Amino acid sequence: MLIYGKNTAMEAIKTKKPISKIYLSSDLADDKLVQMAKNTKAEVVFMPRAKMNAKFNGNHQGIAIEVCDYEYQNLNDVIKKCENKDAVIAVLDGLEDPHNLGAILRSADATNVDAIIIPKNRSVSLNSTVAKVSTGAIEHVDVVQVTNLAMTLKDLKKRGYWVIGLELDGSVDYRKQDYSGKIVVVIGSEGKGISRIVKEECDFCVNIPMYGHVNSLNASVSAAILFYEILRNRGK
Repeated sequence: MLIYGKNTAMEAIKTKKPISKIYLSSDLADDKLVQMAKNTKAEVVFMPRAKMNAKFNGNHQGIAIEVCDYEYQNLNDVIKKCENKDAVIAVLDGLEDPHNLGAILRSADATNVDAIIIPKNRSVSLNSTVAKVSTGAIEHVDVVQVTNLAMTLKDLKKRGYWVIGLELDGSVDYRKQDYSGKIVVVIGSEGKGISRIVKEECDFCVNIPMYGHVNSLNASVSAAILFYEILRNRGK
């Protein structure tokens, strides 16, 4: 997999992610980043910026890295890691835009969300676009991929988690919900929201009030608002 962009590249290097090759623009004016690249065991290739623009569509900030595909975490391992804390897990139901997933990873990292769960089918997966938009957060947030979201939610509820869905027609203002204890927050897809079978597993449904002409928020914006409200609600 190719990832690109300064922040994404720096986090991949810092976390010692296996890297096979690093491409650097010959005019890159970032001595720290160049030295970090040289300190890895990877092959470092300097290229004229015009050639890099052609190879990486010009959206690289002077660096691109060949890495192994991002690995998904095991759900049981994530749950075990969260045993002794009031964990927050985000479930993304049918999200298809990699830019949204990347942005949600950034917000999740900023607000100490413990993990993100996505379905294997009809959903965006971890790719280079997600990595670029996440600006390195992909290296720090556990992402779990499951075959059945509804069954996963049933399992989490048996383990003591409360499931809170974010829906346009949710019955409770998101600012009035109690977010104490172990919780799962469910964010629906960009167009359809939360699917019926997943919504049936939600213990509560909350809404974000909107007062404009278009009653629709981007999924990543909605997620960020809810993540920060959870922090505020918990006194952080």
